[in-house]
Amino acid sequence: MSDKSIKQKLSTSLDDIALKAQMLVANLKEGGDDGYDHSVTSAGEKGLKSGKVSELTVIAPLKEGGAARIRRILEITKGDLAGATNVGTLHDLRIVFLDNDTKILFCTAYDGQWDPYINDFATKIPELMDLIFGNVEGWPGIKSPTVKQFILDHQITATGWYVGVPHLTIRDIMRHDKIVKGINKALDDAQ
Repeated sequence: MSDKSIKQKLSTSLDDIALKAQMLVANLKEGGDDGYDHSVTSAGEKGLKSGKVSELTVIAPLKEGGAARIRRILEITKGDLAGATNVGTLHDLRIVFLDNDTKILFCTAYDGQWDPYINDFATKIPELMDLIFGNVEGWPGIKSPTVKQFILDHQITATGWYVGVPHLTIRDIMRHDKIVKGINKALDDAQ
């Protein structure tokens, strides 16, 4: 190993130690221990996973007028894509237009694994998916056998990602919400 290579490794190691020390100080000053493991792992071929929750981030080129059409869809629905509830594992969904409305950024957080999640889009909300993504260049249609490859070709893995409560699925959250509502109703009725 050359002297230059050794110096470079030593410099990188020292930089890593300094960064770890800075993160430790920041976490001691600003962080809290909620008892959850917030570390991230791979969600599969692409994407990150924290606990039971995974992320999907897609950037794709839009057809001419695609952004205006999607905006109109969101305007007509007042932003309520209620059909997305049928997916059952979807925590949130974001649509952002980039580069003067020539690209779409589509981000979601979901429970579980990538393949079943995409299958749920194809079987539970195919019309909504094709209505929105029909505005994307090259979109094969959600029921196409090539749609998963199309998504992978446009998917990027988030550089950083944090999940506040990584151990709760949408089903868990909905169950807990019903329990709290039931307890609150019982308390209100008892007064």
